[in-house]
Amino acid sequence: MTSSIPRDLFDADVEGFRDSFRKFLEQEAIPYHAQWEKDGQVSRELWRKAGEMGFLCPELPEEYGGSAADFRYCAVVSEEIARHGLSGIGFGLHSDIVAPYVLHYGSAWLKEHYLPKMANGEMITAIAMTEPGAGSDLQGVRTTAVKQGDHYILNGSKTFITNGQMADLVIVVAKTDPSVGAKGISLFLVEAAWDGFSKGRNLEKVGMKAQDTSELFFQDVQVPAANLLGAENSGFIALMQELPQERLMVGINAVASAEAALEWTIAYCKERKSFGKPLMNFQNTRFKLAELTSEVTAARVFVDRCLELHLKRKLDIPTAAMIKQLTTDLQCKVTDECVQLHGGYGYMWEYPIARAWADARVQKIYAGTNEIMKEIIARSL
Repeated sequence: MTSSIPRDLFDADVEGFRDSFRKFLEQEAIPYHAQWEKDGQVSRELWRKAGEMGFLCPELPEEYGGSAADFRYCAVVSEEIARHGLSGIGFGLHSDIVAPYVLHYGSAWLKEHYLPKMANGEMITAIAMTEPGAGSDLQGVRTTAVKQGDHYILNGSKTFITNGQMADLVIVVAKTDPSVGAKGISLFLVEAAWDGFSKGRNLEKVGMKAQDTSELFFQDVQVPAANLLGAENSGFIALMQELPQERLMVGINAVASAEAALEWTIAYCKERKSFGKPLMNFQNTRFKLAELTSEVTAARVFVDRCLELHLKRKLDIPTAAMIKQLTTDLQCKVTDECVQLHGGYGYMWEYPIARAWADARVQKIYAGTNEIMKEIIARSL
């Protein structure tokens, strides 16, 4: 940690969970992540082991295989993954985005059927919102689901889907009434094994190279009506209610990544010499690191405050937009400055700062672009 400000939200039990999860990553992920970057995805074995250890879906009630833990435990998982630069691990999306949709909007049968498999790592999940022609503007979704008897017929395509290549179960955003725009959106749980569901290539990205990100295609997929999440045409409302948690998770990840980048860079500047003395002896280096440390510390305080609000169910949509926009802009600034302080070595893939810099850029894009975040904030003024 670059900040000495105590984090009172994280008591001994939470920190004990953090220690256990950190040891898990040190043993099961860190030694293999470089290979996973070449493979374009992490191993399924990692998911199964995480499920066995209770690191997946910790917020779920015990009856569904969770620990009935509060959101602090989810935050710890996200922080430790980010702090170690393990951007290929998609636990956060699975546990903190997909699982809440199933828990909050799924029928008793859907919860009983899917949530235990998600908690134990048997099923990997994704959420499919973005399309080739529709990103942050969900009203532009063209994928359709037409009711026919006790099924919906799903047709369309999605892109940039995190966990998409490995996913066994996907929440698909589709139009059930295209005539009313966003008010005609519904959410469906779709199994990857069903006829008509196919996966395109594993997309080659600038960063996050161990994170599988895919195109998904749906051609006359028969989705049982029972796999509708919530009421028909209520999907947009559900998305709006769940997005604050997703944006908080992005902010938690962003600050943890920025803190790690600073730690690596401070250590490097103490060791690396230029003109016969350590880089840390130069005023420009010290002032730049001091400035970044102040900004990251302030962001950390804001994130923890938003986490506190979220635990009380008081984190509103504009504040969540603020945390997402502010922290991801800062993450990109910090990683870029830290690359500069590393000099030529900062551009080498073997150095973690290079990976962190490449991984950071997408944070300003997904979960709603930062331009959309500014629009949300502006509307609340």
